[in-house]
Order: sequence, then structure tokens, then C-alpha cells
Amino acid sequence: MSTFKDLGLNENIIKALTDLGYENPTEIQLKSIPQVIASKQDLKAFAQTGTGKTAAFSLPILEQIDANSSDTQAVILSPTRELALQIATNINDFSKYLKGVKCEAVYGGASIEEQIRKLKKGVQIVVGTPGRTVDLINRKQLKLEKIQWLVLDEADEMLNMGFKDELDKILEVTPEDKQTLLFSATFPQEVESIARNYMNKPVEISSGQKNKGSDQVSHQYYVVSERNRYAALKRIADVNPDIYSIIFCRTRRETQEVADKLIKDGYNADALHGDLSQAQRDSVMEKFRNKTLQLLVATDVAARGLDVNDLTHVINHKLPDQIESYTHRSGRTGRAGKEGISIAIVTGREKGKLRPIERIIGKQFVSTQVPTGKEICQNQLLKLIDKVHDIKVNDTEINDFLPSIYEKLEGLDREELIKRFVSIEFNTFLSYYENAPDLNDSEQMRGSDRGSDTRGKRRDDENMTRFFINIGRKDKLNPARLIGLINDQRIAKNIEIGQIEILDTFSFFELDKNYQDETISAFQKGDVDFEGRNVNVEVTEKKRSGRGGGGSSRRDGGGSGRRENSDSEGGRRSRSGGGKPRSKDRKTAGGGDSASGFGRKRSDSKSFGNTKPSQRRKG
Repeated sequence: MSTFKDLGLNENIIKALTDLGYENPTEIQLKSIPQVIASKQDLKAFAQTGTGKTAAFSLPILEQIDANSSDTQAVILSPTRELALQIATNINDFSKYLKGVKCEAVYGGASIEEQIRKLKKGVQIVVGTPGRTVDLINRKQLKLEKIQWLVLDEADEMLNMGFKDELDKILEVTPEDKQTLLFSATFPQEVESIARNYMNKPVEISSGQKNKGSDQVSHQYYVVSERNRYAALKRIADVNPDIYSIIFCRTRRETQEVADKLIKDGYNADALHGDLSQAQRDSVMEKFRNKTLQLLVATDVAARGLDVNDLTHVINHKLPDQIESYTHRSGRTGRAGKEGISIAIVTGREKGKLRPIERIIGKQFVSTQVPTGKEICQNQLLKLIDKVHDIKVNDTEINDFLPSIYEKLEGLDREELIKRFVSIEFNTFLSYYENAPDLNDSEQMRGSDRGSDTRGKRRDDENMTRFFINIGRKDKLNPARLIGLINDQRIAKNIEIGQIEILDTFSFFELDKNYQDETISAFQKGDVDFEGRNVNVEVTEKKRSGRGGGGSSRRDGGGSGRRENSDSEGGRRSRSGGGKPRSKDRKTAGGGDSASGFGRKRSDSKSFGNTKPSQRRKG
């Protein structure tokens, strides 16, 4: 088996890796590190989430970096500030025995003046989000004349988030003789286009098949009615007492709502999304890493910076808009050689979305029944017995109390004592799940639409109004520019944007229906133009499922998926009233009854399953 020394790394780097507990390289590291050290040829690398991509590109750069020069020699781009910080932290750990090597992260949401101050002192490696990197380039504070390496990490996600213009800008101003390293978990056409336009005959390597899911992850799905989605989520958590999971939602609002419900029901849970400040994000992520939290409810982008190897489950509260995003989600579990489970909670009408995902990941979803109350009680009871069996007894402290305890329990034999102690917890479980209903949507699991509570409902969020706008691709409109145009109208603070569909000559978008009149009024001022065209906005009907995309008097086309306004990585201002859109980082964010499930006490303890009976409530 190969070692890092076999790959051509020097003793100081190997010493740091040994301190970190790294012994043998992963497949992507085994292929990438010698290639980057031995050749200046561009590299296009496929690697699934959790396979050690950061070390794959950073270690060969560290091996060749000139520590005696204070010039910036490497720029590493990542889609989010969390991931940028994680990469910078890893590089600083890898280089702790390399004297004079400095690495800094630059990202929105933090003081740009402080980042400029650090750059002026000399930084060989800069890790940045696209928006902040472009901002520093425009301010002439990030000088790229001496760049030898440009790394695009998670290139697919950067394009997914609308950073193509920023990537084009950065690639255009870097030296032609640099080495470009493109790492991506999936390779959609947009990533291939970047490779064709900005890379010179790149070598292509991979650790696994392109876009394929990890072999360590199994995939399950549960079919429920929409009203039972949250209740099913709770039962999935309850039947797995040791669950340690990220729950993925599509939007910031959904993320916060699900987290609030879980917290109210007594679970060790919290939310991670674009509305949180950097300090709040850091606090939540730290609690999740040290397992104070069992359940982290997150949007796709917010979770990209999490480097956690022990997740037991990934739960899709709702499937992502972009099929490729499922690969990223599921890749958060089954890492470091451990097995994981990726779960999708779907309604009958959403089952069809699983088929294209199966083709991409190369695996089939296993249809699974939502756990019954009896199954949950059994698992929780056995977990309780394991805790009793493994508890460490403090003889010194307890001995003084034993005589009075023995006196009170006199007359009870061994079997009776066991039954009574177990019943203290088990009676609560039984009471909670007494007469708990079956949550499985049996009609939909058999492929029938009969009995579905979603029949006739519109496919999109009923809280959104759908608008027609008379500009499209031929006017150079894209989702990011449309969001900026909406922001410029100052319709309302924190207004939510739903699905966006860009067609050739016109487009559609959704906004919070509470601001329908304000939206029409804002665009009817007569002075709204885009690329020289007068903009016209009208209310239109939503598309209805099962009608061939009909429902609107205008022809609908392919969509870019649901997205929300947010203050992203401190970059582009994505809220109304934020002024003209600037080239900064954008953040794309991503109930049911409570008839079942029991709460776990939310505390700062690292132990799981420490619920008091008073914390549990009947749904």
C-alpha cells in the first residue's frame, strides 16, 4: 500500500500529516499528487464528496511553493465561505512545519479591509469565494501576475450558484502559463465548458465514475402524504437512537421551520442557512461537529463547508431542484470508509424524480416503510438497556445511599426490579405511540393517485405568485441577473424568490404572494429597462402538474430551480433594497402533524438520547 512519502512529498509535510493521523493516501490523492508535482499540465479531476480532494490539490502545491517569496502563487476558489475556511484551515495544518508559508481565506461577510491588510503582508496561497476574489482583483489588492496554480474546487456547485461570470473574470486575468486544477464531484455540461474554454489539453483523472454516488452509501425512500412529511421525519429520527444526521431542505424558510419544530419537540437540533451571521454559523457548526447537536437542518449551500466523517444518515426532507445536488447531499455520509444511509422523503407525485437520480448515482432507491410506534419503542428500549449495561458505577459516591435504597426496594425480586426500572422510560414511549397512525401513503406506493391529498394542488409553493417577464436568454438574462433586477426595484425587505425559468425571449419567476401588487407597481414605473429593452411584468398562472406543463397561457420552459434572496457569502446583495447588484458572493438556499415521534432533550451535553419524560409531548 502506498504512503504519502511514495508520492514525492517532503518530510515536513509528511510529519504534519502524521500529526493529523493520515497514513495512506486516498485514490484521488494517489492519482493527483504525483501528477501535479511531475507535470505543469492542467488537471481535470473527478472526486466524490469526502474522498480527500483538499489534500489532493493542496499537498502538491505546498511541495512546490516558494516560501522565500511573498508573492501570491496559488489561488483556490470554492463556492462558500465555510468551505473556503475549511480548505484554508486544512492547508495551514498541512504546512505547519513549512517555515514562511502563509495561507489566508478571503470571503464575503467579513471585513475586506482586514483581508487586504493580510494580503499586503504577503500570502502565497489565497483561498477565496468567487465574489470576494473578483472584488479584491477589481480593487487591485489581489495581484495574480505570479500565479502558478489556480484551483477550482467544487466547480459544479460554483456554477450551480450562478458564479459563471465571476469564474470567467478570474480565469481571464490569470497568466496563461499557470496550471489549472479543476475538481468537481459532478461534471455537468457547464463544467465541461469551463474545461474546454480555459484549460489546455487537461489530463483527466477520477476516483470512481463521474457523477456516481459513493459505494459506501445506501439509498432509501419513504412515500408519505405532504401533511405527514414532518411526522415521518421525526419517526425516522426516533427509530435510530444514535442518529447523527444532516437534514436537507430546499429553502432557508423551510430549513428554519423544520428546525424550529424539531427544537420545540425536544430534539437536539438546529438550523444552518444563509440568514445566519458568520458568528451564528460558526457556533452551530461547532456544536454539530462536537455532537452536541444530533440533527442539523441545512440548505445545500450552507452545508458545503462541513467536514464531518461520522454522519450516520443524510435525510432529504425534500429532494433538491438540481439532480446533481443529490450526489453532494448523499456524499456527506459514508465517508472515511464508513457506511451511511441517504433517505428521501417523497410524496407519491415526487416518486418520478427518483428515477433520474438513480441513473446518475448508479444505484437504486429501496422503498422503505415509515417506522411504526412498536418498532420505535423496541429500538429505544434496547438503546436504554445498552445504556444501563454500559453505565459506569461510581461506588465511592453511591455506597452511602445504598442501605436506604435497599430498604425501600426490599421484597422486589430481580425480574420485578428490571421491569420497573425499564418501565420508567418505556411507559412514556408506549403512551406516546399509543394508537399512532400508519404514515405510509400506501396508495401512492402502489403507483396509484387515488386517495392522495396532493391531487389537483399546484406543483409549486402556494405562497408564491408566478410572474411573466418579457426578457430571456437572448437578452443575456440568467437567474443571477434576474435576481439583481428584482432587487433593484426595492419591492420589500427580505422578499423571497421562488422558481425561476429562463426561456429564449421571455421568462417566469415567483415571488411571495403577499407582495404581488407591490411587484406589479414596481415594474410599471415605466423606467425599468434591461440591456436596452423596456421591461414588462405580468401575473401569470402557475404550471399544474400532470398537464404537460400547461396551466399558463404562455408556453413554459425548463427552469433553473427554486432559489431565494439572501445575503450570501457577504457578497452580492440579494435582498430588495440592496441597491445595484454587485459582483459579490451569492447564497442560494436551499410540517406535517406531530402525531408520532418523541422528543430528545436539547442540551449542551454530548450524550444522545437523554430525554426527560417531561420533554416528550404527544402530537
